[in-house]
Amino acid sequence: MARQQGWFALILALAIAAGALLMSFPLQLGLDLRGGSQLTLQVLPAGAIQKVQKEQLDAVKDVLERRINGLGVAESTLQTVGDDQLVLQLPGEQDPSRAAKVLGTTALLEFRAQKPGTEQEMQGLLKLKRQAQAVLNQSRAKAEAAANGKPQPPEAQLKAEELAKTLAQLGITVPAGSSESEQLELLLNSVNRKIVDLYEPPTLTGKDLTTAGRQQQQTGNGWDVTLAFNSEGGKKFAELTQSIAGTGRLLGIVLDGRSISEASVGPEFKPAGITGGAASITGNFSSEEARDLEVQLRGGSLPLPVKLIEVRTVGPSLGAENVRSSLVAALSGLALVAVFMVVVYRLAGLVSVVALSLYALFNLAIYALIPVTLSLPGIAGFILSIGMAVDANVLIFERVKEELRSGNTLIRSIDAGFSLAFSSILDGHVTGLISCAALFALGTGLVKGFAVTLAIGLLLSLFTALTCTRSVLRLLMSYPVLRRTTYFLPASQLPGSAS
Repeated sequence: MARQQGWFALILALAIAAGALLMSFPLQLGLDLRGGSQLTLQVLPAGAIQKVQKEQLDAVKDVLERRINGLGVAESTLQTVGDDQLVLQLPGEQDPSRAAKVLGTTALLEFRAQKPGTEQEMQGLLKLKRQAQAVLNQSRAKAEAAANGKPQPPEAQLKAEELAKTLAQLGITVPAGSSESEQLELLLNSVNRKIVDLYEPPTLTGKDLTTAGRQQQQTGNGWDVTLAFNSEGGKKFAELTQSIAGTGRLLGIVLDGRSISEASVGPEFKPAGITGGAASITGNFSSEEARDLEVQLRGGSLPLPVKLIEVRTVGPSLGAENVRSSLVAALSGLALVAVFMVVVYRLAGLVSVVALSLYALFNLAIYALIPVTLSLPGIAGFILSIGMAVDANVLIFERVKEELRSGNTLIRSIDAGFSLAFSSILDGHVTGLISCAALFALGTGLVKGFAVTLAIGLLLSLFTALTCTRSVLRLLMSYPVLRRTTYFLPASQLPGSAS
């Protein structure tokens, strides 16, 4: 009696803990339940690589996963599809444009020294770059001010009417109907490419980078991106800065073939260069631009370029409808199973309903704890595992009924029912777990989610069927008023009943 009460107390404590866990850590819903965005990316061959291999696809996936984690997008999933595609799901994200921009950029970082004898040309390009950037910032500020009803900002140095002349001088063809902002973007891209042409080949790249961060400038509202190199990178950076210190030549920081920052190195660094293995990119970035650049650099450069080929958005209303439909299906199935068990197995069936309720509670608590991102296939696996848990109780109670029909006592029949059904229950669950392992190893994202939820359910059903059901049933049998065979088997089926 004391032993059964101890087991019952343990089960009750687990149930309370599971309820508290669900209140503290809500279930994580997948894209089909919560709404959000799905991006399909294609990995493209480049250079000597004519066809994307599995190793290269996995390498691209690793870099993208680091970038996704840096973006702070919770509960995202990234899976490989076919030979050269990746599917990214962003639950709750209704505007995937920023994520697509960050993920699709190669992020090849290079540090280059300016070529000797190009100082005058560099000064002209940098002046033009600053003017174009000022006009572009002004255009954006004017649009924002107009939207918010604020005063218009002052005019920039480069007048809009001079823009067409400058573009023509640089040989830039402007598509018909281009807006001022689009023309400025073309100008900046062209100027950046010309600036990069004035640099020597890179001697230091992002491969020697260990981490990246960001910090707000002490004066102004701009942000800087901070860099830290490994020992080899720190040595290369010191040698690079030493070679141009005090010469008037600039140190260029190039990202994906575009100059994002140009810095001078003072003569005080001529003896040993800039040591310490750290640097800062000063590009007057906004907070969001600095964060995106930080994410790209911390994630590393992509070994192969990627192309965004599809964007699919699932609205929150559709996700909410899926949640409601799934909840109705789960509760309806559980209610029908409960009615069947009580009608067929009487008191034992009522005990099985309690055990199934505990099973569902424990199952959801584990989903929240791991955590498991719950999708429609995951819910299907959960409902199917409820059926497996019921099957275990059916095997036990049928054994109990057989023992009662053979004339055994109620307590001995219950003990025999559990012991005789154990091997069958164990075999059924082991074969189910083998199927889950195969689905997880060979399937893709949604199939893996189904396999995980089903496997968790199978393991829990063993515990609830063999421990919870038995403990609750034995506790009830400690009360004489409930110790009646007719509560388990109709009187007509008992030994010695009239035919």
